[in-house]
Amino acid sequence: MSNRLLDLPPLDLLRSFVAVGRRMSITLAAAELCLTQSAVSRRIQALEAFLGHRLFVRGHRSIEFTSEGRRLFRSADAWLEQLGDVVAALRPSGAQQPVTVSASVGVTALWLLPRLGAFQAAWPEVDVRVAAGNRFVDLERENIDLALRYCRQSDAPPDAVRLFGEALVPVAHPALGVSAIEDPAQLSRHVLLEFDDVSMPWLQWRDWLRGAGAGSVKPKGVLRFNQYDQVVQAALAGQGVALGRLELVRPLLAEHKLAPASARASTLVDYGYWLIERNSPVSGHAGVVRDWLLKQAGHSFASDM
Repeated sequence: MSNRLLDLPPLDLLRSFVAVGRRMSITLAAAELCLTQSAVSRRIQALEAFLGHRLFVRGHRSIEFTSEGRRLFRSADAWLEQLGDVVAALRPSGAQQPVTVSASVGVTALWLLPRLGAFQAAWPEVDVRVAAGNRFVDLERENIDLALRYCRQSDAPPDAVRLFGEALVPVAHPALGVSAIEDPAQLSRHVLLEFDDVSMPWLQWRDWLRGAGAGSVKPKGVLRFNQYDQVVQAALAGQGVALGRLELVRPLLAEHKLAPASARASTLVDYGYWLIERNSPVSGHAGVVRDWLLKQAGHSFASDM
């Protein structure tokens, strides 16, 4: 008789698989697990190799289950949910709840997630749960301790703390050698990477190019993405020029993974990033995470592009 325990794949591989299956997004699953997208992808590939079956069909902007993946998800999702309930019941009643932080997908992937490793090293006793999503959430109703929100000052709650503002600068992989994308000769040779969200036209190329006096020039092409972190990932892959949101791409500029593609930066006076705190935090460690987030935002102010 085979040993069923030894036949099972590692728990970390199943956790990552279920997280992707629940969200149908590697980006959102990575944020929930506090991992990088590449780490989650490697775990899915390892699970597929272990089972000898593909579990997902990967499209340009989406993923879908294969028949084998759908079958595994039905069992693994229910099993992990039951296991979580048992573990929660066995924990001492006085155990600290994780601090839940809500943020948009782009802010989570580009600003919050790269910093969480340092936080965990400094505060190993504090558990953090990241809830990534682009809708505004009700902190009290959904038991969320802290939220990072991008909005106008007039739309921010009265007690919200401004973390930093919004400035836009074109960025590209250094290998592309773009120095002034607003120059017609350069613009016609390069693909523009577009954040395809009609609700935020100020974050799209049309407004920026018009302000730079190049609104009538056609680029070589346009690639559109419905999540901002996808725009940045495409820029890192050398697929074109992105309109960089400075505070989100600043670490990539400092590490020379991206380079400014223009000397022209534009500041959006009305918009900024805000920290919102629940009136009655669920976790007693919420203050630790709040102070750390504020300190991280202060580091952003002190950095140079």
